[in-house]
Amino acid sequence: MELRQLEYFVAVVEERSFTRAAQRERVAQPAVSAQIRRLERHVGQPLLTRSSRDVRLTGAGAAMLPYARAALAAVRDAQRAVDEVADLVRGSVAIGTVTLHPVDVAGLMAAFHSDYPDVEMTLGTDTSDVLLDELAAGRLDLAIVSIGLDADPSDLDLHVITDEAIEAAVAVDHPLARRKSVPLDVLCRYPLISLPMGTGLRSRLDSACAAAGVTPRIAFEATNPLELAELAEHGLGVAILPESMARDRPGLHAVSLAPALHGRLAWAWRRDMTNPAARLLCERARHQATRSGD
Repeated sequence: MELRQLEYFVAVVEERSFTRAAQRERVAQPAVSAQIRRLERHVGQPLLTRSSRDVRLTGAGAAMLPYARAALAAVRDAQRAVDEVADLVRGSVAIGTVTLHPVDVAGLMAAFHSDYPDVEMTLGTDTSDVLLDELAAGRLDLAIVSIGLDADPSDLDLHVITDEAIEAAVAVDHPLARRKSVPLDVLCRYPLISLPMGTGLRSRLDSACAAAGVTPRIAFEATNPLELAELAEHGLGVAILPESMARDRPGLHAVSLAPALHGRLAWAWRRDMTNPAARLLCERARHQATRSGD
């Protein structure tokens, strides 16, 4: 029994096609068929049933599949262990971020690629809820997420990047521009401009309003906080923004919320991470965040 036979067997099962499995493994389709036949002769049982439309597991194939996957995973783990001993890092790292953050992710990736050119890196953006789900499912290795002060996910490690108040921001001629702070029941009398549901900032707002027994009236949503600020500057409502953004634009007046709301941006990764390349990148990300906060 050879590893490539197990690889082709798993590929055919997952693709449900000899042709697609061959494309995935980058070999000719007859080579896949030949190796599967050799594997079936070796175990003495047919593992797959073929038809013009589909490929399905036999009972013997279903019994063998988890062991084939475990054997391939063990080989990958063994290679990672050898690579670490030899100080060689390869593989892939998947990174996710919220739309706006202060981290030089491009610089982090460029420096890491310079030191470890064999590591393939991917980068995507989404809401914090989606990013946390992707981390939990193992589809991301690390991510920049917005997370509440009281949040402490049991399966994740966090390194805080920023921790700041969430405030209301209005145009200078808005009725709230005469105030320094506003309670949530008064705030909710006005049309609000917010990030969409699933984002950390929106979750903080919705939770605080629910606790206060009021319902926010969301007039506009945008995926980028800069767009929220621009909409507020044009008098279209009250933008809910991080304090640094609310107080950094001359066309806006910042108003504190009562009770105060806070949000954190943090690097997050799974505590049971086994990917050596991802562990190295996590250490660099944490070091970068610590250095920039000094």
